Amino acid sequence: MQAVILAGGKQHLVEPNQTLEIDLVSDDAKKLTFEPLMVIDGDKVEVGAPRVKGVVVAAEVLGETKGDKIKVLKFKAKKRVKKLTGHRQRYTQIKVTSIGKAKSA
Repeated sequence: MQAVILAGGKQHLVEPNQTLEIDLVSDDAKKLTFEPLMVIDGDKVEVGAPRVKGVVVAAEVLGETKGDKIKVLKFKAKKRVKKLTGHRQRYTQIKVTSIGKAKSA
């Protein structure tokens, strides 16, 4: 079973026991849940409008990681002006534990 989830403004195709990096999640939760945009189960495809009702993707947080360093150079020709800055994006590493029916409250 596969599902498409929306995390950090980006869509990810996930399946159980898959590890992936999403944009940094600010809260200290150890478990996350996502409502999928689309669920693929063999030949059966279910597309939500905007999300699939009654299905939940559960994931556990493994930790934080940092991406590659990006260097940005601002330069003005013939003025002897330049400025070099760097940036490292922070990510949350998660592992998808299950894709299944939502529990009734």
